[in-house]
Amino acid sequence: MGALRTPREKWVEAGLQALAAGGVDTVRVEALAKALGVTKGGFYGYFADRDALLAEMLDTWERESVDDVIDRVEREGGDARDKVRLAGQLTFSSDRLLPIDLAIREWARRDHAVADRLRRVDNKRIQLARDAIATFCADPEEVEARALLAFCTAIGSHFLAADHPGRTRAPVLARAADIVLDVPRGKPVG
Repeated sequence: MGALRTPREKWVEAGLQALAAGGVDTVRVEALAKALGVTKGGFYGYFADRDALLAEMLDTWERESVDDVIDRVEREGGDARDKVRLAGQLTFSSDRLLPIDLAIREWARRDHAVADRLRRVDNKRIQLARDAIATFCADPEEVEARALLAFCTAIGSHFLAADHPGRTRAPVLARAADIVLDVPRGKPVG
C-alpha cells in the first residue's frame, strides 16, 4: 500500500496562508511542503507547477469571498441593510478572508491577471451593495455614491492609521455604515 498523499485542498490552504502571511513571493512549493510536513513530490501529483497552484488559490479565494458569502447572506436573510452589513463582516472582518484579500490586493498591483480577477470580484461585491441600497434609495447617482462609500470604508479602514479621539475604531465604523445605509430624507423607494 502506498503512502497517503496530502490532499490537494491542503496545498491550496497552505498556499493561501503563506500568501496572507507574506505575499505571493512566499508561496513556494518547498516552503509549503515543509509547512505541511511532507515532501514536495506529492505537490506535482496535483499541480503542473506553481502557477497552477496560484490559479487554484485565486479560484478558492473568489469562491469563498463572493459565492460563499452571498450564499450565507441569502440563508441568513434579513432586510437589505442587514445583508450588506453581514457581507461586509464576512469578507472584511473575517480572520480568514481579510488577510488573504489584502495580500491579493498587493499582488494585483504587480500582476495584471490578478488585477483583472480582483476587479471581477470587487465588481460582484459592490453590486451586492448597489442592489441593497437601491431597495431604499431611488436616485441612481446616490446609490452609486453610497455603494462606493460603503466599499471604500470596508477596505480602507484596514489601511487607515488615524486615531479617533475618545473612541475606538469599531463604533466609528458602525456609525459610518449607519450613515451610508440610512434611508435618505425625502422620497423613499416604493
